[in-house]
Amino acid sequence: MSDASTAADRASSDDDVPNRQAIESLVGRSIGKRAFYVEALTHRSLTRGPQPNAGEAVRSNERLEFLGDALVGAEVAEALFHRFPEKSEGDLSRLRARLVSGEALARCAERLELGRHLRVSKNADRSGTRTSRTVLADAFEALVGALYLDCGAGAARSFVKKHVLAPAEVEKKADALGGENYKSRLQEYVQARRPVQPAYRLAEKEGPPHARRFTVEALVGDEPKGRGTARSKQDAEQAAAREALQRLRANEDALDD
Repeated sequence: MSDASTAADRASSDDDVPNRQAIESLVGRSIGKRAFYVEALTHRSLTRGPQPNAGEAVRSNERLEFLGDALVGAEVAEALFHRFPEKSEGDLSRLRARLVSGEALARCAERLELGRHLRVSKNADRSGTRTSRTVLADAFEALVGALYLDCGAGAARSFVKKHVLAPAEVEKKADALGGENYKSRLQEYVQARRPVQPAYRLAEKEGPPHARRFTVEALVGDEPKGRGTARSKQDAEQAAAREALQRLRANEDALDD
């Protein structure tokens, strides 16, 4: 492609700059310097070839992506450190990796419909750049970097907490990581706080032998904290441990607030 056609290709998309209202809707708050966000939404395809206006070089979002990557990683690491005090360093590292993976951040970007706000060249647009998982993840990180520079650390942290650290998403990945062994997780959680071990008590047994159901209570310091029912005692204990763990964490979060 000639320099002239490259410039024309870029300039035709370069005019489509998101306005302040669109950006504020995207990040969920008022903004200051719009240029940060325009840069965060600019794909490198617009920087190739001669620049359309002397002295007004188009900058891609790669530098902001570098900053946002570090910010997302730090916020997720701190959140997991406090959220899962019973987990080992290895488990925390693996959980963080799942939450900040390119695929996970691309899904965050998709929920924001970030692709339609990206500034890309016509050629890149035709080749599907707006839906590229890598491009979407990079743009999400760049947007976090822009928020940090424009509105400060608190704004960036709130954005990450809302979109990356949604409770359901964290719990789902933690469950998969832990193999859903809630009895082990409950024991680790309790022993990190109190010198006691959880115990399990059969509360009910009903039904004929071929369809028996067991209800078990999970006890912490002789206090029932969870209850579970299943076709086997082992599964009932796991269900009781899961409920106990959820209640204990909810109580702890309420005290922190």
